[in-house]
Parts: sequence; structure tokens; C-alpha cells
Amino acid sequence: MKPYLPIAHAIVSCALIASILLQKQGSGLGGILGGSAENYYTRRGFTKSLFYASIGLGALFLGLGVVSLVG
Repeated sequence: MKPYLPIAHAIVSCALIASILLQKQGSGLGGILGGSAENYYTRRGFTKSLFYASIGLGALFLGLGVVSLVG
């Protein structure tokens, strides 16, 4: 196995955790307990960039995991 793959995997995992934790929290348990469905919103600006970054980091994390298993 390449020596840099585990290091890259750790860095990407930390960045993925940070990007998920920085996203705005929703209504919590309100939807489960019968809360209204009026809290849908459109992502704008930094929130939208953070959302797409989370998707990209998740794909990169998955890709690094597959590469480290295969190679």
C-alpha cells in the first residue's frame, strides 16, 4: 500500500467531519413529533458551497477507501 494514502484519508475525513458540523442545523425532532413542513429553505452563498464541498469530500473519502482496499 502507498504510504500517503492513510494520511490523505485522515485529512479528508477530518475535513468531511468539519464540513458536516458547520452546516446549519434543522428543526431537530420537530419533524418527527409532527412539526410543520414550513421550514424548507433554499441554500445560498456559503451554505451552498459547504453543501457541495461535503458531497465532494464524501465522494473523495469513498474513493480513497476503495483505492486503499484494492491497491
